[in-house]
Amino acid sequence: MSEFKFPTETVELPSKGFFYADGHPLRDGKVEMRYMTAKDEDILTNQNYIREGVVLDKLLQSMVVAPDFDLKDLIVGDKNALLVAARILGYGANYTFTVSGKSESMDLSQCENINNNFEGLTDGKNEFTFVTPTTKTKLTFKLLTGHDEVKINKEIEGLAKVNKGGSDFLTRLRYIITSVNDDSSSEVISEFVNDYFLATDSREFRKHYKNCMPDVDLSYEGEDGRFRSAPIGLDFFWPNLEDSAEL
Repeated sequence: MSEFKFPTETVELPSKGFFYADGHPLRDGKVEMRYMTAKDEDILTNQNYIREGVVLDKLLQSMVVAPDFDLKDLIVGDKNALLVAARILGYGANYTFTVSGKSESMDLSQCENINNNFEGLTDGKNEFTFVTPTTKTKLTFKLLTGHDEVKINKEIEGLAKVNKGGSDFLTRLRYIITSVNDDSSSEVISEFVNDYFLATDSREFRKHYKNCMPDVDLSYEGEDGRFRSAPIGLDFFWPNLEDSAEL
């Protein structure tokens, strides 16, 4: 079977590789992916992967050609771009989904990379600065990666087990923010997030964070004329798993 050659496509990362250190395989801002196979499709129905919440990671790991990097190194926006590419390479660009009981559709091939003007930032370093408008607190922060997402999920699960009622939102903020007024200690960051981060400042910070994240634009105009972001989940690849053809 060695004569069979898999067609591949090169995916341009929204970050252009800017935030990865020199020498990192993602530094050139491109990832080669092959078209989806029946074996890849089988990953999507693996119940163990689904229960563990790793099914999409396993799919990407299988479809990336010669993966010489840890997929968890990807910042979230770059990972989204690979997921969109995987969907197109597997099932085409036409994506139909349901939102609030209504059927919507979009052409994924028209999705563009956004937020990739990095003027004023340090090349090869995932670090940003923000001064809160009300309290004038200086914050440094980073874009979350897959490694961060794993830690966040574990912490949230741990808090749920001991019934501490931890907040997903506050937990994510503690991982995003890397220093408060040049103090990078976890105690100071936690204290600020839990007790001193004003709602008005928090809202402006979240807007700024979103505008800093290189990502793929999944916005679409609904039937009501409002713009929303299309969901990415297991249904993104296979809307009706239970209707799949069985041998």
